[in-house]
Amino acid sequence: MKAWRSKKLAEFERDPSTIAVAKAHYKDNPVNFINDWCDTYDPRNEFTPGKDTFFPLIMFPRQQELVEFMVGCLTNQAPGLVEKSRDMGATWIACCVSVWLFLFHGGSSVGWGSQKAEYVDELGNPKSIFEKMRILLRRVPKEFLPDGFGERFMVLRRIRNPSTGSVIGGDVGDNIGRGDRTAIYFKDESAWYEHPELIEASLSNTTRVPIDISSVSGLGTLFHRKREAGIIWEPGQEFHRYKVNVFIMDWRDHPDKNQEWYDGISQYHADQGTPHVLAREVDRDYAGAAEGRIIEPEWVRASVDADLHIAGLDDSGSYTAGLDIADGGGDRNALALRKGRVLISAEEWGERDTGVTARRAIKTCQDNRPIELNYDSCGGYGASVKAEFNRLSTDLGLLPKDLKVVPWNAAARVLEPGGRSVPGDPQSILNKDQFENLKAQAWWEVSRKFYRTWRARTDPTYKFDPNDLISLRSNIGLMRQIEKELCQATMTMSAKTNKLVVDKAPEGTRSPNVADAIVMCFWPWRGPATTTSYELPRIIHGD
Repeated sequence: MKAWRSKKLAEFERDPSTIAVAKAHYKDNPVNFINDWCDTYDPRNEFTPGKDTFFPLIMFPRQQELVEFMVGCLTNQAPGLVEKSRDMGATWIACCVSVWLFLFHGGSSVGWGSQKAEYVDELGNPKSIFEKMRILLRRVPKEFLPDGFGERFMVLRRIRNPSTGSVIGGDVGDNIGRGDRTAIYFKDESAWYEHPELIEASLSNTTRVPIDISSVSGLGTLFHRKREAGIIWEPGQEFHRYKVNVFIMDWRDHPDKNQEWYDGISQYHADQGTPHVLAREVDRDYAGAAEGRIIEPEWVRASVDADLHIAGLDDSGSYTAGLDIADGGGDRNALALRKGRVLISAEEWGERDTGVTARRAIKTCQDNRPIELNYDSCGGYGASVKAEFNRLSTDLGLLPKDLKVVPWNAAARVLEPGGRSVPGDPQSILNKDQFENLKAQAWWEVSRKFYRTWRARTDPTYKFDPNDLISLRSNIGLMRQIEKELCQATMTMSAKTNKLVVDKAPEGTRSPNVADAIVMCFWPWRGPATTTSYELPRIIHGD
């Protein structure tokens, strides 16, 4: 391809009349233009011998059919929806179609939107949609670019053709559809929008050709309802103006993905305990995309005295405690204490006086130092406990320096928001887009510890890091209650934000106070072998 391109560029320079012929040809042949002149970018190739990070985008057959689908929706003024498996290049193809319209169809207007500003445009970040289009335009031969075109016409979320007036514009979140009218509008990862109905209403006045592009989330989302009500399109079929035309990109359509690849990634997610991620991002399974129960009973049972059976899992290191504070009614206080990776004690009590609760927790902690005490800081009860901690520390000087008191706010934002929800998988969703809050992330992360411990106990071939495991001492008096509480919590998709949320007390159950204390005790994990740097809450006492 590089040799062919060099030959054609030399021909353009030698005989300028061939440029007009090429432009006339590409105006009606977007597939040829993309295959001939569009480059893509893949940073994963940087350390792969024989591969470049920038390389010609030679489309495989299903990608070419996607171009046909998008252009067909436009010419027939019909809405479209692209349901895709991960890593199928759908967004790159849509960017190429946008650039083709921008260059060869004067006066065209293309819209783009996604749920986050950095997904739509972040200058210099090739993950963002507009930076992808800048990459394409920077690498297209100058013979196809508008006269006088340059970087000043590619500003934040807007690319303008000074010769023809064509424009590509971008919107973010709830502002999608509130800009100028467009001939076609691409909604990237639209299954994950926070207020999809609001966006849909605005977009109906902006374009006749909205095209949703997304992997799946859960059942009942607007994306799911549109897909189910739509009609699947295949090459050669007609387009429906008043029905959603559905284009499916399955992993089997990718020439580099076969059963061996699928088996490998399936095993990877089995090892991680993330089958719902496989269901969502690979299998396009709406029903399997959301989690139910977070922690299974057999996982908890396998973790009892696990340190006696698994090499490297031990109680070395300092102490950490978690304090869940009763918030009224029949609720109870709970305190969990671990040493290293082993839970060594747990207790609960019904005292309503927050001052007494704070002092009882401090008494346990003073006997097990050095220690970090994470306490539930939400609401008025948390504030009262904090006030007692401050009184003991500041006014009375009763708290030693090696006893650190740290507020733990379940409603706080997630830790490592830019990290991946499946560690080591650069294609998995970001933590900030996966979890509603710190509570959801914490329950999820602790559930992974139980899952990995179960695998380590039951699968001789399973490879693990002892720092990722957990052990519960069998002599803890509340063990049966701990198992019940840990296993009653469920995880679902928030109807408002489409992120994972925790329902700790499903109908008919009481709040799992001891389990909450254990979760606070083990997350965030700051053990002796920790390699991850977290954004920690402010310590109100201690160095």
